[in-house]
Parts: sequence; C-alpha cells; structure tokens
Amino acid sequence: MITLYHAPLSRSVRIVWLLEELGLPYELRAATLEPPAPRPFAQKTPSGKVPTIEDDGMAMFESGAILEYVLEKYGNGRLAPPVGSPLRGPFLQWVHFAEATLFPGLGNIAWHTRFKQDAETVAGAVADYRAWTEAGLDALERQLTGKQFVLGAEFSGADVMLGYTLLVAKAFGVLSERHPAVNAYLARLTERPALRRALQS
Repeated sequence: MITLYHAPLSRSVRIVWLLEELGLPYELRAATLEPPAPRPFAQKTPSGKVPTIEDDGMAMFESGAILEYVLEKYGNGRLAPPVGSPLRGPFLQWVHFAEATLFPGLGNIAWHTRFKQDAETVAGAVADYRAWTEAGLDALERQLTGKQFVLGAEFSGADVMLGYTLLVAKAFGVLSERHPAVNAYLARLTERPALRRALQS
C-alpha cells in the first residue's frame, strides 16, 4: 500500500486526487506544511518535501514524478495514453507544463505574499510573476478551446496536474474572465468526486 505524506491544499492534493481516481488503497500521514525558510527540504517527511510517497521500501518526491510512477505501476492503462500513442507526447508535455511552466510564477507570488509578506516592496516583480502565469494560461486557453479535457474527450493524469495549479491560480486571482475555456475546464474538474474528496483530506 502506498503511504502519502500529505498537507491540505499543498501539491499533495494532486496525489490524493490521483489515488482516488484510480481507486487505489493508500495511507495518509499528516505533514504540517512548514514555510520553506530558512532552507528547502525542511518538511517533516522522509524526503523533506511534500508530497512524498513510500512504496515497497522506496521513498520519492515531486508530484509529477509520483504521478507518472503511480500510473506506470498501478494504472493498468488508466489515465495515461500508452507509450507509442500519438497522445503520449502531449500527455507528458501537459503533465510537466503544469509544474514547470505554469506554477513558477504562482510559487513566487506565494513566496512574497504568504511567506515573506513583502509583496508591496517588490511590486514590479510580483507583476512580472502574474504576467508569466497569464502567458501560461493563454497557452492553456488555446489548447482547451473546444475540448473537455486537455487531451480531448478523455480525462487523464495531465488534468490532475493542471487542475491543482489552476486552483492555486484562481485562489491568487490570476485566473480571470479572459480565460473562459480554462474557467469552464476548472469547473468540470471540480465536479469530479475524486477531487472533492482530495480537497477534504
């Protein structure tokens, strides 16, 4: 059974959501999310990061890597196009876009508004972070126009990765009416019972 170190509203929501979508048994261990100062890897988990999973004597972190690992080991073909499929490349692209492209600006906004609380003194930088995120949302808007999910009609692990990032974007007021397809997509995702359970965990 997978053990997941989980802090509410953190990136570990992605992994709870994934496990719920797959119907896999898992054990949650509470990990109070500590501010990243004075150093990274400061969380009270085996890796110092949230989320972390333990499985068969192995511990790993990074939500995107965990998602790929779980789908490869336990997915039985669910929530990911098979290797060699025309959708495999786009699937991997959007899985990593969620964290590597869309999230960094949001993470910097969080750092200055929630942790350092110095956003007013670095207002220009915070404006840049919002602009970075909005550019990512523009790209996602183009992808989602006319689609139910990021790959088309079928829900996948890429939607799990993106959904959490969009919840953060909405919470920070970066996701606005200028992205109607993204807003409609997020509304569809938040109707999924597995995400609702994850947000309550």
